[in-house]
Amino acid sequence: MTLPAGTKIGPYEIVAPLGAGGMGEVYRAKDSRLGRDVAIKVLPASMSRDADRLRRFETEARAVAALNHPNILSLHDIGTYEGVPYLVSECLEGQSLRQELSSGALSQRHAVEYGMQIAQGLASAHDAGIVHRDLKPENIFITRDGRVKILDFGLAKLSRPETTSDEGATMDAEVTSAGVVLGTARYMSPEQVRGESADARSDIFALGTVLYEMLSGNRAFHRDTTAETMTAILKEEPPELSTLSKPVIAGDGTDCATVPGEETAAEVPISA
Repeated sequence: MTLPAGTKIGPYEIVAPLGAGGMGEVYRAKDSRLGRDVAIKVLPASMSRDADRLRRFETEARAVAALNHPNILSLHDIGTYEGVPYLVSECLEGQSLRQELSSGALSQRHAVEYGMQIAQGLASAHDAGIVHRDLKPENIFITRDGRVKILDFGLAKLSRPETTSDEGATMDAEVTSAGVVLGTARYMSPEQVRGESADARSDIFALGTVLYEMLSGNRAFHRDTTAETMTAILKEEPPELSTLSKPVIAGDGTDCATVPGEETAAEVPISA
């Protein structure tokens, strides 16, 4: 669903598109009640009839609404427009970590600062029983004042005390001979690659891969194919930082601010 400027969605008026990806289309909008800019994420109409996509969209709403932390995107409102669900969140100015990494490794200072903020946001989510399951540079936003915001809880797992080991697993429960791995291959934890249930440790593993990439400018696990990347996660270790041809940067990096898009998380069929 493409929303032109001026479209009214309840009290919100669309101003301009911000980005699009597999989990939705994002627009800048004006909240007429409070006179503030907001971001509206709308599930594409073609996917609104997909029960699985709708479930993930609702999962994101529940997950983000349960959290209140300066390093996690704040959710303001939810609703439907012409039968399509949408989320209303704070509107951020800055760029994604992926965009910041496009010019290479970050300085040690920036990598440490960002890593601490990501860890604090994840700790808050984990304390609330929420596992992100798709942490990656595309889902980490750096505001113009240097604050980190974790985005896109569309693949989040909501943990419950009464949950059994089979509930909330990464693999679809109805599948017998094959499973579906949810996430982005090069940032998956070994248990996600194997199709096992993910917990907070999966997010910590993903944070480690992001830290490695911030310091080195290289992805910790990156091969020519998805299958080779997943195999590397299970059987190999990333190169030691001290062995890389380019040294870890000790000085300050440079900042810029642009509007991010989104990257679709992969759904990779594997043999059970």
